[in-house]
Amino acid sequence: MPQNNVTSNPEVSAYRDRLNTWAIARLLPDLEQTVVARFRSRSNAEGHLKRLKQLSPQASFVLVFDRQSETHE
Repeated sequence: MPQNNVTSNPEVSAYRDRLNTWAIARLLPDLEQTVVARFRSRSNAEGHLKRLKQLSPQASFVLVFDRQSETHE
């Protein structure tokens, strides 16, 4: 049976990206940051953030509301 590959459709991909509005970013030197993960709900993001801080206490992570997907064309 053939499987649907939703990532091949750009409209479906864009919609899925808009659903994941919460992100965990790792703060890097020189005011840089990188997104580690994206989540649909704030509570899921907070739970993962708590665990990341336990696993890597020397790293700096922040929880952000990512509006980039709304302005992305």
